[in-house]
Parts: sequence; C-alpha cells; structure tokens
Amino acid sequence: MYQLYIANKNYSSWSLRPWVLLRELGIGFKEQIVPFSEGSNWDAFRGFSPTGKVPALTDGDITVWDSLGIVEYLAERHDGVWPGNPQARAWARCAAAEMHSGFGVLRERCTMNCGIRVQLEEMPAALKQDIDRIDELWQQGLERFGGPFLAGARFTAVDAFFAPVAFRAQTYGLKLSTAAQEYATRLLNLASMQQWHADALAESWREPGHEAEAKAAGILLQDLRTTIAVKK
Repeated sequence: MYQLYIANKNYSSWSLRPWVLLRELGIGFKEQIVPFSEGSNWDAFRGFSPTGKVPALTDGDITVWDSLGIVEYLAERHDGVWPGNPQARAWARCAAAEMHSGFGVLRERCTMNCGIRVQLEEMPAALKQDIDRIDELWQQGLERFGGPFLAGARFTAVDAFFAPVAFRAQTYGLKLSTAAQEYATRLLNLASMQQWHADALAESWREPGHEAEAKAAGILLQDLRTTIAVKK
C-alpha cells in the first residue's frame, strides 16, 4: 500500500493535493503525518523525502516526491487521475502546472491556515491579479468542459491542485465571481475536504511562523481550532 507523508493539515497546501486526489479516486493509502516544527524541517523531513519537503509518497522501495511528481506517478498506475478527453486533459495539465509553479503572491500573502478566518487589510494589485487569474481559469474550465469540476463531470488532478485555493478563499474571504465561488464551495463540500478540514481543526500543533504569516495578512476574526490547554 502507498504511504503518503504529509505535514499539518491546517497549514500544508502541498500535502493536500495528493491526499485529496487519492481520497476522491478511492485509491488506498496510509497517511503519515510529520508536523512542521519551528525553524528548519530539513532533518525531520529528510527521513522520508530527499528534498526535505512534503509531500512524499512511498510505494515499496520507490520514493516519489513533489505533488506534481506524485500525481504523474499515480496517473501511470490508476485510471481517472487526468481526464480521458484529450482536450480536457491537455487543459487540465496546463492549469495544474500553472498552479504548481505560479501564483506566488497569493501563496505569500494568503498562506493556508484552515482553522482561522481573517479579514484582509489590503488588496495589493499583484494579489488581485493572482486571484483574478485563478477565477478566469476556473470559469474557463467549467464553461469549456461542462462542469461540475474543472475538466468535466469527475474530480481529477486539476481539481486537487486548486483545492488549497478553496480553503484560502474561505479563510480570507476572497472575492470571486459567482461561478468561481460556487466551484470553491463545491470543493469545500466534498467529503474528503470536509474530513481534511475537521482533522485540521482538531490538530493541537501550532507553528509560530505559519501563524504569524496568516495573521499578518489582516485582522483575525475567528479561530475555530481546538483550544490548546495552558500548563499552570
């Protein structure tokens, strides 16, 4: 059975992508959580990942790292990872690759933190450009391939790559078009995404760097996570 190494569900957008894909496609795997620690995670993560980063997938004596590498490895072994239609498949691969390599301002300004709600204090032009481009991509996929998912009737890898954006939209109240907002809500309502969110809220880990990044984006409105008991 596959083993998927991930970090905290509250923070790790990269971990979410292969995790939600495996769950939505019904592919069996064993989850291995190694939480982020303050400072460098190099030593802890190097035990399972040559890059010292998450996620990483092991399949017997084979180790596959990087979310895109994992998705392509799975696509060689399982049906349904990418759309069957050639046009939809080409579009889905391009959109997933764009998400994988781009949208740096969104990643930096709106880091994934599933358990809190933040009101953005400002909307820099570069951040709006990232959000608008994602909105454009989502509308394009839904209109071109008929929905309800980005490349057609079924959840595929391209939806997995944008799943963390749905959590970001929820956390920061990102303004989206009606079609894009409905798609984000559709992702958030998936049983797998609901499970990820519930697990994230139940985590007791808090990593100061990730916490500071999210709160620097604006005004903290709500923290839905498990309360950490303070030792007296």
